[in-house]
Amino acid sequence: PDPLRQRGAFALSEILVISDRLESIAVSPEGMANYYDVLVQGAFGNYRDLLRDVALHPCMGLYLSHLGNRAPDPGNNVFPDENFARELLQLFTIGLWWLHPDGTPQRDAAGQLIPTYDNGDITEFARVFTGLAFGGSNQNFALWPRDFTTPMKAWDAEHDCNQKTLLLGT
Repeated sequence: PDPLRQRGAFALSEILVISDRLESIAVSPEGMANYYDVLVQGAFGNYRDLLRDVALHPCMGLYLSHLGNRAPDPGNNVFPDENFARELLQLFTIGLWWLHPDGTPQRDAAGQLIPTYDNGDITEFARVFTGLAFGGSNQNFALWPRDFTTPMKAWDAEHDCNQKTLLLGT
């Protein structure tokens, strides 16, 4: 009875993509169905709320590899995975280039496109998405037990609690 909401959710699924190509997601059809339900529920809602729900969904966490992302420990050569942070900036939110209100790209004095972020921003955003693991009955920062229908849980002991500098020095 809600074809417009379903079309909206389908359009969102073409942007906020996950895939069953990962074996761990392919064997969890209930997780993929639950992910789509999140898109249906958020189709007419606030995009910020939808991005939070998508970021915390274990299927997205596995697909873009921020589930199990640990705080940096350079001494042990541990650095947060930057995959989700990059996609969040490039595909899900601000895109690659600064735009004018009419959607045309902004250019600097030399005629070059002006980037919206750089690799340093990605590194800082990756630190935001640390300390997330399966929710539900999971009692520690572990990949088991797996519950693909419950949002990921934050584990302070694995999260980078240090100050982060994000876009434009914020």
